[in-house]
Amino acid sequence: MSRTVVARAPGRVNLIGEHLDYNGGSCLPIALDRTTTASVAVGTGARRSDRATPGWTAYVDGVLAALGVEEPLDISISSDVPVGAGLSSSAALTCSVALAVDDLLGLGRTRDELCAATISAENDHVGVPTGGMDQTIALYAEPGTALLLDFATGTRTPVPFAPPDLSLLVIDTAVRHALVDGAYAARRADCEAAATHLRLTHLAHATAEQIDALPGGRLGRRARHVATEQQRVQGFVTALQVGDWKEAGALMTASHASLRDDYEVSCPELDLAVERALEAGALGARMTGGGFGGCAIALVPDGLLDAVRISVADGFAGANANAPTMFVVGASGGAEVLVG
Repeated sequence: MSRTVVARAPGRVNLIGEHLDYNGGSCLPIALDRTTTASVAVGTGARRSDRATPGWTAYVDGVLAALGVEEPLDISISSDVPVGAGLSSSAALTCSVALAVDDLLGLGRTRDELCAATISAENDHVGVPTGGMDQTIALYAEPGTALLLDFATGTRTPVPFAPPDLSLLVIDTAVRHALVDGAYAARRADCEAAATHLRLTHLAHATAEQIDALPGGRLGRRARHVATEQQRVQGFVTALQVGDWKEAGALMTASHASLRDDYEVSCPELDLAVERALEAGALGARMTGGGFGGCAIALVPDGLLDAVRISVADGFAGANANAPTMFVVGASGGAEVLVG
């Protein structure tokens, strides 16, 4: 009987630092306890040569192409990471497949090499210019910590994340996005244009004076979000280190305003989720992920969790929007082989 390898990889929530990975900035994600599991065995049929596959199978074919795998494989996938919710279901898929295939075929790839392969799968095969945050946290997450990722230097720094008497509430708006549709790529192109205009390698390192020197309009707004979000990440990490959760919450809320107004990647349902959570006592709230739908997160005192849930649900009902799904998350570990 042929050997089967089973591996799993987590979804993620980015606490702060949105759209900074491809701008040479920093972000602070945690891995979720919601995962994608890939079961992989050597197949008996012919390997499909046409890699122009639709839907989620394109991600799998992209991983195999990036790893240089041509032999037929039997692959089955199961997942409880919501698709299109901004929780990185795609990276959970590609990382679980990459880890399982590497183990099954004895490729001997390092985690860095697997990370590069999964990024290539999205960038070069699927057509989503991902910056690498999602794949990195999926492969390198540690329980009980967020991971400060600096995409200018490539460093990964664990930051303890266990807020006392507070919960991180995920609010899934049920508005689904598809980053492959082009809006994500358009934001990245705007940032590249702004960096070129300023003669910067990394837009996240732009100063206020440089931002002011940009022509008014869209590029200036995009650059302002990137530069100020980088400052918010640094402030958020400091707040966590000293236990100033009120300041951490305020920075989350400021991040959402910037994503809404300057980067223009929010939507009415995300704005409503943030507004209703704050009204009910959340210390801070923001959209998370690429935007255009998906999830918001709120930092909520444990004693106010029910009130926040009710406030958000009532707000959505009053707006005749689809009922949101809400759940509490903590910081979990990264991808692993379960059966090898």
